[in-house]
Amino acid sequence: MKAQPLRPQVPTTVRPMPPSARICTPQNSGVPPASPGEFKPLQIGRLRLDTPVVLAPMAGVTNYPFRSLCREYGAGLFVSEMITARGFLLGNRLTAKLAAIHPGEHPRSIQIYGSDPKDLGEMVARLVDEGIDHIDINFGCPVPKVTRQGGGSAIPAKPRLVARLVRAMVASAQEVPVTVKMRTGIDPQTLTHLEAGRAAQEEGAAAVGLHARTASQLYSGDADWEAIRQLKQALRIPVLGNGDVFECWDALRMLRETGCDGVIVGRGCLGRPWLFGEFVSVFSGEEPAAPPNLGGVLDVMENHGQRLTELFGEELGVRQMRKWTSWYLRGFRGAAGVRAQLSRLGAMDEMRPLVTPLGLDQPFPLQALRASRAKGSRTQRVKLPEGYLDDLDDDTPPKGPHTADEIRAWEKALGAG
Repeated sequence: MKAQPLRPQVPTTVRPMPPSARICTPQNSGVPPASPGEFKPLQIGRLRLDTPVVLAPMAGVTNYPFRSLCREYGAGLFVSEMITARGFLLGNRLTAKLAAIHPGEHPRSIQIYGSDPKDLGEMVARLVDEGIDHIDINFGCPVPKVTRQGGGSAIPAKPRLVARLVRAMVASAQEVPVTVKMRTGIDPQTLTHLEAGRAAQEEGAAAVGLHARTASQLYSGDADWEAIRQLKQALRIPVLGNGDVFECWDALRMLRETGCDGVIVGRGCLGRPWLFGEFVSVFSGEEPAAPPNLGGVLDVMENHGQRLTELFGEELGVRQMRKWTSWYLRGFRGAAGVRAQLSRLGAMDEMRPLVTPLGLDQPFPLQALRASRAKGSRTQRVKLPEGYLDDLDDDTPPKGPHTADEIRAWEKALGAG
């Protein structure tokens, strides 16, 4: 099964530009586009991606409206925001909406959160029956309410637990590829990516994605691309690098410097869905088109807003759009002056009157290419269950809805035990 490249559908204000007019930050001014045959297509199980780029799953961000917008600009794999296994199995209405398969969305990709093998296996089985094409497991969430229960980025500290969870998913997945997304470790003193990656590989994971920061870093500092290189050297399956890909040229540099097989793009594309069209261009050996001016950005904002309201309804869609306005307008002259009004947006048709006075012919600002779109630059001390790191060989799942006996019986019946 092959993910077919789509022709980028860019705003009418975008025009191709000659190489001399490249819009990029200084570190990327001399980066050449891909040469013919330089990079292989990314093979994840039965999925083949000619453009080796994956949209990172991001909570509250990579819902269907944003995924569909990114997909229209270029090729790649576009992963859903994190879907909780327990909520999905219990039939939570919003969870079901976020996990729904939409016409024309192919390949369809979902990221699961969970730490109970039975829940994970049963959710994967249901998704396979519904026609899913790719499943990812979240082993990288650094949020305290998750890690203090032994979930998310706490799990890779215990390779046998990683193995048990991946085994349960792969046993239910049939031919659908299962991948793992994780961080480099808990903190600089507790790096886990190599052992956890090997454990996932041995249990049948089709690829491993590495956000090259620890859980304690959150989104601060520089991503450790050297860790991506080390993981690539340690594994036989594809390794996808994640961290500090803000420009299409960063993706080329990451593959060249680390040898990884593909890139995962997160914060860099927030408010910039056209970035995926730029990836298609540079991996095809071409210079990308210039990013849209403010008028073009406003067109995209309105398009995005319409998609949000179609999925969530007017009230919730408008509330969701409020956060996006800040990301779309980052760096444009005068945007700070209307930020407060946009944060209180009451209807989608209020955006254009607020943005138009800023000057729709403003070119896309260079400083916006690498502007921070994270939740601040703070670090944290990772919250873990008491004594969690005392026995790293323990494969006991964190406390969940099923007893140990129930889980073992399910594993035995499925052949995953």
